[in-house]
Amino acid sequence: MSQALTSHRRTQVPATEPVELPQYLTFRLGGETYALEILHIKEIIEYGGLTEVPLMPRFLRGVINLRGAVVPVIDLAVRFGRPPTEIGRRSCIVIVEVQYDDSWHDLGVIVDAVDEVLELPAEDIEPAPAFGAQLRAEFIRGMGKLGGRFVIVLALEHVLSIEEMAQLSASGDALGLEN
Repeated sequence: MSQALTSHRRTQVPATEPVELPQYLTFRLGGETYALEILHIKEIIEYGGLTEVPLMPRFLRGVINLRGAVVPVIDLAVRFGRPPTEIGRRSCIVIVEVQYDDSWHDLGVIVDAVDEVLELPAEDIEPAPAFGAQLRAEFIRGMGKLGGRFVIVLALEHVLSIEEMAQLSASGDALGLEN
């Protein structure tokens, strides 16, 4: 008499690790709150030690010496077509890494104040508005919902496009960016 063998497969449920939510550094600039993905942030330093370089476009405020490396410092307000950032007590420089060609470069970004690092799930980021924003559409990745307010999530690859900034610098074009 043959016995039917039945296999009771036990479904293995993989141990679930907590899902890491994307983290963003929020900062203020000209009365607005912006966010950048923390993956691009290298460090935050106090404003100071800036050396102005003659004949540079207005959005390039100067360079700093960061542990022996020359790091260009961008005034985001000017990059956004606004008046230059007024340096205050809480002003700082956010050092970010951007990719150009096949290598990574450090750039400094002047901000009025850094607020916090927060987790922002993808479902809490709405698409950028089609009109009415005071920034170029490609600069905005989306609008993060944070309690009862919005945070402008920036698309770093467009805001700090080295290629585009080099073209603007060469042409002296766009929003009065030449000296």
